[in-house]
Amino acid sequence: MAKQRFQRRGPRGRVEEPYKVNDKITAREVRVVGENVKVDVYSVRTAIQMAEDQGLDLVEISPNADPPVCKITDYSKFKYEQKKKQKEIKAKAHKSVLKEIRFGPNTDDHDFNFKLKHAMNFLEEGAKVKAYVHFVGRTIVFKERGEILLLKFAQALEEYAKVEQLPKLEGKRMFLMLSPKVLKKK
Repeated sequence: MAKQRFQRRGPRGRVEEPYKVNDKITAREVRVVGENVKVDVYSVRTAIQMAEDQGLDLVEISPNADPPVCKITDYSKFKYEQKKKQKEIKAKAHKSVLKEIRFGPNTDDHDFNFKLKHAMNFLEEGAKVKAYVHFVGRTIVFKERGEILLLKFAQALEEYAKVEQLPKLEGKRMFLMLSPKVLKKK
């Protein structure tokens, strides 16, 4: 499900601008910053006049400050830079992926090795691995086998991952959480 962006909507459903510009600024006095400007507190009229003299806009960048902070800048350029910054922040955000691997309490060596290879690939890609033993019906009496299986799994992946959570029984499943080790780049 995609994240919704909440934007203020004006009359007739048009999206309002995120910043107040020029005549939309409601404060009586503002602190003015920008290039070729003496940083100080001015009345809104004076600040707008200063911006117009330079052929630029007065943009309210910090409305919650006392007095609000406004910047003399080209508004379209300012909006472009803000979008660019948001894109960079989003690109740098790390997305963690969780992969699950399911075992039965009586898993064979061949199946174990097959799932072990998959887990190695997942960890090398940077994904976390959640391995669990699912006990069906009366197999719940083999809890020790499930725990031994998960500990053997963790030991086999020792050079690829660190154990985030030791085997823990919850209902009919015993979980083990592994996260990838950060490999040193050469």
